[in-house]
This record gives sequence, C-alpha cells and structure tokens, in this order.
Amino acid sequence: MIMSYSTTTGARDALSHLLASSPALPLPPRAAEFAAKTRFTGRAQPVLPCVLKEVEASAALKAVEAGVAAALGELRYGWAEDDIEVDLDRAGAFLIMAYLSSVDGMTKLNKAVRARLRDTDFARAQSNIYRRLSANLYRTADGGYYHIHGSLAATPALEMIGLPAYREDFTDADYNKILEYIGEAVGKFTVAELEEMNAERKLAGVMCLTAPEFLETPHGKAVSQQPYWMLETTESTTPPAPFPPTPAGVERPQILTGIRVLELCRIIAGPTVTRILAEYGAEVLKITSPTGPDVPFFQVDGNMGKHAAELDLKTPAGRAAFEALLASADVVVDGYRPGAIEKLGYGPTALKALAEKRGKGYVYVNENCFGYDAPWAHRAGWQQISDCVSGLAWAQGRALGRDEPVIPPFPMSDYGTGCMGAIAALTGLLHRAQRGGSYWGKASLVQYDLFLQALGPYPQPVWEDLLARQDEAFKAVRYYDSVDHIGAAALKGLRRNAPWYWDEEERFLEETEAPGFGGKIKVVRPVVRMGRTRNGFGETSRPNGWDKAEWWVPRAE
Repeated sequence: MIMSYSTTTGARDALSHLLASSPALPLPPRAAEFAAKTRFTGRAQPVLPCVLKEVEASAALKAVEAGVAAALGELRYGWAEDDIEVDLDRAGAFLIMAYLSSVDGMTKLNKAVRARLRDTDFARAQSNIYRRLSANLYRTADGGYYHIHGSLAATPALEMIGLPAYREDFTDADYNKILEYIGEAVGKFTVAELEEMNAERKLAGVMCLTAPEFLETPHGKAVSQQPYWMLETTESTTPPAPFPPTPAGVERPQILTGIRVLELCRIIAGPTVTRILAEYGAEVLKITSPTGPDVPFFQVDGNMGKHAAELDLKTPAGRAAFEALLASADVVVDGYRPGAIEKLGYGPTALKALAEKRGKGYVYVNENCFGYDAPWAHRAGWQQISDCVSGLAWAQGRALGRDEPVIPPFPMSDYGTGCMGAIAALTGLLHRAQRGGSYWGKASLVQYDLFLQALGPYPQPVWEDLLARQDEAFKAVRYYDSVDHIGAAALKGLRRNAPWYWDEEERFLEETEAPGFGGKIKVVRPVVRMGRTRNGFGETSRPNGWDKAEWWVPRAE
C-alpha cells in the first residue's frame, strides 16, 4: 500500500481551497471559522476508484456544511459549537449510498427488490435494458464521443437516431448486443449532427469534452469565472425571520427543528439537498407529479427523513393545495429542468412577491446540470452528462490507460452537488434570520465538477496502486459501458479494498422499518457530527406519493 498520500491531508487541502475561495463563495465569515475547526477522522487511504479526489471533495464540503449549520446553531441557541467531526469513511459512504442502501437486504443491483418499490418508471426507461441503454455514451462518425440521453422517457433519444422505441426481443442477457446495435446507429452521425438533433428535441445529450476543451467553450469560460455555488438576495424588505419555538428539555436539539422545506425534485442531486436539511431536523415534504417518472430505487435513500406526496400543479386543485403548503414554507428546492417550475408560477421571482406579501422571506434553491448565466444554462442534464461535458470522463478514461472517456463509477457528482445546494440553503436561512430578506441559492453538477477538478488527480503512484487493487472487471470497463455496469464492477473491488462498509455496517448504515417499502431498509447515516446539536432523521423513508400533501408537525405561526 502506498502510504505517501493521506486522504485526511487531502480533505484539509480541499477545505483550505474552499475557504480561500471566499469572498467569491457566499460563505459567511463565522461559518468559515467553524468549518476551519473541523476534525477529519476515519481511515486515510483512498478507496474509491476514481482518479479525482471525490472523498476529499465530499469531506471538505461536509465541513463547510457543518460550519454554516454551526453558525445557525449559535444564532439560534446562543452557544458556540466546539466539536465538529467529519468522518472520511462516512464521506465515502455518502458518495455511494445508492449502492449501499437496501430493502430487506436487497440492494439496487438485486432485481428482486423491484417488487418492493413503487413503480414510478412509467416509461420503462429503467426497467427495460434496451431503453435504459438509450442513455449512454457512444462513438460518433467523426471519431468523437456523444452521450445520448432521453432522460426518463427514452423514446425521443431512440427515435432521434432512427431506432424503434421498443425492442421486446432484447433481454438483459443481450447487453453487449444492445450496445452494438445502438452504437451502430449513433455512429452514423457526427458530434455536430447529434448536437443539432439533440437541441431540436431539447434532450439531455451532450458531446464528451476534455477539461481544456470545456474551458475553451463560451459556456466553460463563463461558469469557470463563477463561484462553485451561488446565493443571491432577491428582496431585502422583509424583516429577520425568528426561529420556530424549540421543544423544552431537549439536551441536543436539532438546528433546523421547525423549518419547513418543500422539495420539487427527483433522482439524486436535488433530493440530496433536502435529505441533508432533514438530517438537521427540517420538516421536508417532497411533492411530485402523479404522472412524473422517477427512478424507483433512488427513493429508498433519497426520501429518508421526509414525507412524500403527489400534486398536479397544472390543475386548480393541485395548485390550491400547493399554495396552502407554500404559505408557511421556509425553503423551496427545485431540481427540475431549468425554467420548468417558473413556468408553473412558483419560481424565485414569484416567491419574492409572495415573501413581500406575507412579510417573511423565502429561501429558494435551484439545482441543475449546466449552471447559470452561461450559454448552455438552459440545457437539461444529469450526472453522466455533466461528467462528460466537463472533462471528468476523459480524465477517468485516460487514468485507466485508455484513449477514450469513461464515466467515473457511482453518482458521486450528484451527491457532491446536493451538498453544495444544502450549503446554499443553510446560508440563506442564516441570512434570513440575521437580516431578513429572501435568497436564491444556485448549485449545479458542472460547478461541482469544476471544484473537483481544481483539486487535481491523485499522485500517479497512489492512483496506480489503487487501480492495481481493483477487480479485473473494473479494469476492463470501456467508454460504452453503462453506469450500472461500471458501478457494479467498481463495487467488486470496493468490497475487497474497503470491507468495513460491510463488516462494520452499523457504523455506516441506519436500519429502520419502512412500511412504504414493505420491510426494513438500511440507509447511509449522516456524515457530520457535532457535540452540541444532533444530526439524524425523524422520519423513515417512503416511496413517492406515500403521504398526504400536508405539513405534519404542529407549528405556531
């Protein structure tokens, strides 16, 4: 084992990088002071098979998250937190929680778990392997690489390249045959042609660029000049918002007790924002459309700590119910395609007016793929799309010894972006309590990727040692392999290189009864621990649409 590199030192360096980025980063000075005092504990060796420092980035963001939370705690409870810990092992678990979570022992990779999930894969974009591989990276006619992506529909992407929407003759055993079939269709077009067709259909596909290529685009030039996450004041007329009353006699209260959060998100990054807020005690109500598709298994860990209800915001009844919830909400988190919620009348501009009317500010947080105030900001996207366009996939592919891009394992950019969004939300709440007003937080997958790449890759000897300890299946992955295939291959090596995630399961996973999933679930525990306040979930997880669309914790207004 190469011991010349320590993830503890790497996490500290990543945190220093973030703190040095202030004042460009919207990080309050008191929060930075608390963050700087964070103790990083846990094992110090790299274990996740990505050439970039994902665990270190995650741990640093968690330290900043804790710093803002501690500043909120000081304002609310009157004491200065003197014990903040970020466990590096848990920071790693946070990045792979979709693969560690389970329902009665069945993980994401166990097909039998589908019987326990609510089927929100309405278009069979996940359950049908042919349609699932319509969201994948392929070679183009001019020797480039393009990640086609039909989001949660699949049909538009397949029809774009001249293929039928369904091929019922294909089964899971035909994985390689399907890759060849779709790859042949994509390979008839150049990158430019695919970009044009993709734009016409407003799909989430994107060309695969190296980091220098991305930074030379007008979009890359714009977002690279912006902070890693942003916070704007949308109005400053509403007064400071007092915290809700705290129950008496609680030895270690939660920082966000009584704070109400409306979640308008799906998949991973957006729900991670609100999952983190739930860890700090917020009352989180997730609202989804009864006809809106979502990946079923991601709800197991993504909905932890929340209630989940359905409303159709395009109907009078749905809008009336949502507006009743909005009347007493503190935070709204929007993870949908850019502009979608605004078109419904509930974006940051609408909430600014509503805040002025009710005399109490809102914190609105957007999470998207491409970022803001830049040429591609309107584009839809997902974690794989960001990793392809920003240069991560090329960095990973070359580190594997290939002259081709390979998407890094696990949805780590999603989780890191979720943490950035949570930091923005916490900061907005801090400002609202201190000086009043309403705030608009902005986080994106591309901005997270820029932060990650700014930390640099692992030193070559460290990466070579880490790669040598991986399973042969992981060493053999290619550009065309799906994220599930890459994740499963990486997991094989992780079980050998980081057995503590399974041997010390109780340290990393919380087990709870989940009637919505028909049994017991295990989900990843919070990463941050503080001495004076408690982090933890007050609600078990449930599938989308399980609850009534109502606040369930009484609160005096």
